[in-house]
Amino acid sequence: MSYDLIVLGGGPAGYNAAEKAAHAGLKTLCIEGRALGGVCLNEGCVPTKTLLYSAKIFDYAKHGAEYGVNFSGATIDHEKVIERKGRVVKMLVGGIGATLKKAGVDVVMENGVIQGRSAEGFTVKAGDKEYLGKKLLICTGSTAAVPPIPGLREAVASGFAVTNREILDMTKVPEKFVVIGGGVIGLEMASYFNSIGSKVTVIEMLDHIAGPTDREISNILQKNYKKKGVEFLLGCAVKSVGTDSVTYEKDGKEFVVPADCVLVSIGRRAMTQGIGLENIGVITERGAIVTDDQMRTNVAGVWAAGDVNGKSMLAHTAYREGEVAVNNMVGKKDIMHYNSIPAVIYTNPEVASVGETEETIKAKGLDAKVQSFTLKYSGRYIAENEGGDGIVKIIIGKEHRNILGVHMIGNYASEIIYGAAMMVEKQMRVENVQKMVFPHPSVCEVIREGLFQI
Repeated sequence: MSYDLIVLGGGPAGYNAAEKAAHAGLKTLCIEGRALGGVCLNEGCVPTKTLLYSAKIFDYAKHGAEYGVNFSGATIDHEKVIERKGRVVKMLVGGIGATLKKAGVDVVMENGVIQGRSAEGFTVKAGDKEYLGKKLLICTGSTAAVPPIPGLREAVASGFAVTNREILDMTKVPEKFVVIGGGVIGLEMASYFNSIGSKVTVIEMLDHIAGPTDREISNILQKNYKKKGVEFLLGCAVKSVGTDSVTYEKDGKEFVVPADCVLVSIGRRAMTQGIGLENIGVITERGAIVTDDQMRTNVAGVWAAGDVNGKSMLAHTAYREGEVAVNNMVGKKDIMHYNSIPAVIYTNPEVASVGETEETIKAKGLDAKVQSFTLKYSGRYIAENEGGDGIVKIIIGKEHRNILGVHMIGNYASEIIYGAAMMVEKQMRVENVQKMVFPHPSVCEVIREGLFQI
């Protein structure tokens, strides 16, 4: 069967692009080997947030007395949390299928492999059938990286160690939970299991948590979780994983941490193996497909979007990349901007960031002013966060007084950051934002108040 476009992968980049392509008049086929929604909907963004929301409710119950609300005997049923997660995922996956059907997209649930190219287009085999597409959009996503640490692969095989996929179906709460990697996934799962009663230890090779997050923000997050009982072993290298423990090295000495379960969360790698890229000559770099700002690969008629290009492994980036690819396919020139993509860590408190950090402006030699403001300028924040230490940090270019970056830690940060992303994307100046009216009382108004002090 012949199509105008074959989309290889049904995750955020793939299913969104397929829908947009169909609405633009392209006869479209979407091929997905596991489940529509990809990692985000089935093994990442949505299921983890379902767990974290349950943990947040439990945290509120445990600390209700601070707000004059007394709970008696509050408990959390982890099995029911996992069961609810399954219902949420099932409903949303079904919604994607219905949306694609309504748009007129054909969907094939098989692993797709690119067979080759001809004057007519690209041939993709899925199951026992072959499909021809005039254009090809590769959105095969990413998978959890499992490094060659002695004993780790055996631990994964036995179930003692898990990745982001397996942990979301784990119904037993481990007494001792060890997280290898202090990035977003590791911190969110550390947050959840800490809230529901596990003794959590996070082992991180860097001297700080949360990767590229602004250091002042990540330090506040670490301080909050240290108070909650999470142990952070920073600047440590994992040497081996046993059957009931993890061995790590620090300053030339080895130490052992006992564990009932180990989460491996040291990053992700693009899914480019076994999909037939070599059959059409698509260039990869460090395992990811090389694309330009229009999402084009080196092969005419082939685009790549989402985690598979390794540029920004975030679902919302993938959505936009898929749109950019389709727009260019149908003759609407569009380019991808990566300087204003927001990032969120859904811990409690939440962390949200966009644009330059204090560290990046120093590395780039940018002439900018950095200012931090407590969220206690917000009446709503004080009313809802007893003892909270949240801040907003703003990076301002000195020459034009334009907003280069905004970073927050505190509840509602995930819902506020899109506004800051617009400020960075549109290169808004301090004076522009000062003239905007923010709702009161709200947490977001701290951004405006802070700008009056710069």
